[in-house]
Amino acid sequence: MANEQNQLTILIIEDDEHINNVIFKALSQEKLLCTQAFSGSEGMIHVTQRDYDLVILDLMLPGLSGESFIQQLRTELQSDIPVIVLSAKDKLDTKLSLFALGVDDYVTKPFEIEELLARIHVHVKRKGINKPVTSYQHKNLILHANTRSVEVNGTKLTLTKQEYQILEVLLKNKSRVFTKQDLYELAWEDHYIGEDKTITVHISNIRNKLKQCDKESYIETVWGIGFRLSP
Repeated sequence: MANEQNQLTILIIEDDEHINNVIFKALSQEKLLCTQAFSGSEGMIHVTQRDYDLVILDLMLPGLSGESFIQQLRTELQSDIPVIVLSAKDKLDTKLSLFALGVDDYVTKPFEIEELLARIHVHVKRKGINKPVTSYQHKNLILHANTRSVEVNGTKLTLTKQEYQILEVLLKNKSRVFTKQDLYELAWEDHYIGEDKTITVHISNIRNKLKQCDKESYIETVWGIGFRLSP
């Protein structure tokens, strides 16, 4: 669905961790940029902080319910983001009341992930979303090129200019191995003078900052060559 020229942002609001993770993994494999929220209140914070192309919403949520989330989204925020509801409630009057609130689609639990993906495709085409890439994601790491900011598991990282630019280079070229010279010249925009320690120290600093937010490995050392994103 998405390619290097078009990447869509999806907000998943589901308090069941297993279901949330299954959806996140499936959509990420489709090259969609996903944010996970586990309560209606958390989801509301996300939609007030950034724009999303589509919301996947459970109804039975802690804190702010799914119905209340929709009401606030449509009335207070005046947002027309497409919303697909996930719920075990399958009575017709429930569905009709949700459509009246402004829901765009409804998927009954339990559901097949293929059905959810198909419905997302429909709403994306209907919306006519086509925009340049401004964000890049790898595992739980998201880089926002328009604001030059990086977050891991929802936590914003404080990075130096060179640390940010090293991550940006790696995220934009996920399968490529970069030598120390490559990274130095791209991040510092200067000629490499053979100072190996500079890149090594910066990579170490980036890894330490990432580890504070996530146990996942993000940067792999390719011995004798350089660095790339960890698979």
